[in-house]
Amino acid sequence: MLRSQEKSPDRIEMKQEDFDIASLAKHLHLTPPQVQKMAERGKLPGRRVGGKWRFSQAEIHTWFEDKIGVSNEQDLTEVEKVLDRNQDPIDQTKISISQLLPVELIFVPLAAKTKVSVIQKICDAAAQTGAIWDSGKFADAIKNREALHPTALGNGVALLHPRRPMTSIIGEPFLSLGITFSGIPFGGPRGVLTDLFFLIGSVDESQHLRVLARISRLIQQPEFLETLRSCEDAVSVWNTIKEFDDDLDG
Repeated sequence: MLRSQEKSPDRIEMKQEDFDIASLAKHLHLTPPQVQKMAERGKLPGRRVGGKWRFSQAEIHTWFEDKIGVSNEQDLTEVEKVLDRNQDPIDQTKISISQLLPVELIFVPLAAKTKVSVIQKICDAAAQTGAIWDSGKFADAIKNREALHPTALGNGVALLHPRRPMTSIIGEPFLSLGITFSGIPFGGPRGVLTDLFFLIGSVDESQHLRVLARISRLIQQPEFLETLRSCEDAVSVWNTIKEFDDDLDG
């Protein structure tokens, strides 16, 4: 909660970044009473300022990330629809995993055996293609994100990304994928080992969430991960991703 009622540049900036009940309801395509009830029940990250609910955009972004991570196929489809409706009216393009993930950014196998080496090697490999301009800085941001909350899921997949888009070191959105020889400890639930590592590079938070929702839908498709793990080279991995990704809209 704010300690002072004095206006300052920092406070004005924070106010501009916050949602109130009405604007968050519009953002989430809910009604204001629904948002207020969720906030009062602790299901939305918010705080009362002067008796009114305020919601940080950064905290709502993180909440959305967490919601995507635990959603089922039906819920993810609805989340994706909400995110698509919130995109810039000028940019009405659908998210395509195969378009964001070129063959040259697929590394099979990714020769790494530890969490740190996975992050560094996939960032270094992506940097060699020009997707990242500073692999060390990008890798450090991902390590910091992992320290806060691991992105490894219970199906052996990790969705690597920094906390916020890093437009200073990437020119355009991209995806990369590394598949290790075998599973490694990466913070997955109940000690599940991880062998599939998607690296997400986004230029804005809305686009990042849309990509995250799309990948989450993709990896829940029956037989997708099994087929992916059976691929022996980058081309067959890309073809598998394109086939299953196209089927999502079928």
